[in-house]
Amino acid sequence: MNTATAMRAYRGPALFSIGLRPLFLFSAIWAAISVPVWIHAYLAGGELSLSWHVHEMLFGYAGGVIVGFLMTAVPNWTGRMPVVGAPLMLMVGLWLAGRIAMTAVALVPGQAGAMWPGAVDSLFLLAMAGLVWREILAGKNWRNAPVAIIVSILAAANVGFHVEAYMSGGLAPVATRVALAVVVMLICLIGGRITPSFTRNWQLKREGPLPAVTGSFDALSMGVTALALAGWVALPQQGLVGAGLTVAGLLNLARLARWRGWATTAEPLVLILHVGYLWLAVGLILLGGSVMAPEHLAASAGLHALTAGAIGVMTLAVMTRAGRGHTGRPLTAGWTGSLIYILINSAAAARVLAGLVLEAYQPLLIISAGLWCAAFVTFAVTYAPMLALPRPRSQA
Repeated sequence: MNTATAMRAYRGPALFSIGLRPLFLFSAIWAAISVPVWIHAYLAGGELSLSWHVHEMLFGYAGGVIVGFLMTAVPNWTGRMPVVGAPLMLMVGLWLAGRIAMTAVALVPGQAGAMWPGAVDSLFLLAMAGLVWREILAGKNWRNAPVAIIVSILAAANVGFHVEAYMSGGLAPVATRVALAVVVMLICLIGGRITPSFTRNWQLKREGPLPAVTGSFDALSMGVTALALAGWVALPQQGLVGAGLTVAGLLNLARLARWRGWATTAEPLVLILHVGYLWLAVGLILLGGSVMAPEHLAASAGLHALTAGAIGVMTLAVMTRAGRGHTGRPLTAGWTGSLIYILINSAAAARVLAGLVLEAYQPLLIISAGLWCAAFVTFAVTYAPMLALPRPRSQA
């Protein structure tokens, strides 16, 4: 039985018939809730800390989307059985337990400094790392070993986040930089596969200009990006590291240009992948500039170009496309998809501007949070029926 047949043979609740269904939906709902709650707490002096916000965006939201994508993609890569039904429910339960634990330790009196929330939260990504390694080793799918390595580093970074935060009593800057570097590299690796691939498929039907074939330039840009990010993790204030990040951003801009995204404006579902990757390149350049000239460029501009921009836009790009494709819907964005893309890009732009225009910091922060929430609420409302209900009968 191949992967597609196994998924179609599943007879339980449709929500748990494939990894992306529950994890995309619940992650989107969490993104819509957590950012406005954090902004309110930040402006009103509430109990939620910056550490909670950082963790829930990188490991909670992004971690949930990454796992949902990989639980769907890895069986296709290896040809082995997908995780569906009760095992998938268990994974979703671990993700939910992590969100509850992390919020409880932030809000419940007497829980500050407790170790149990970190232990509970760590289980989800550790379980996923083990699952990916099992599938790749059993399927002898060595081409995707880098994905398993990256997911393992992300799981280790999550554990490190809790240890570092416990020891310092607050932020975990090293683990945070490791996690952000890992997610950026996942976008470079997986986004660098699917963006030109989906663009090629779309253009072949229209006899349009095809993206460049993946080759040595892609390997060079990813290698430089990995080295620059490793340098940033270890020495975040060194000018040479800033130069490396800037070069990495420029290389990724050139890589993006080779995919000819300018020719995909007729279909937002394809174009948005290019826009998400553009945020990654811009974020690296801004981050590099802030390292080299911190007196002229705030670090938050580059950081939020990578987080709200690259991560926010690229995850929604994948969630909308995969959400439609894996539930038997036409691969076109429609007006709701276009609205989602406008909202998330506007949210990212406002958040980056907030770090550049300090006189308007709070208004831009509030605007960004509102636009972010609207993007994910629109996704949840539009895609909940697709993700929670069976495929249309004609597509089953």
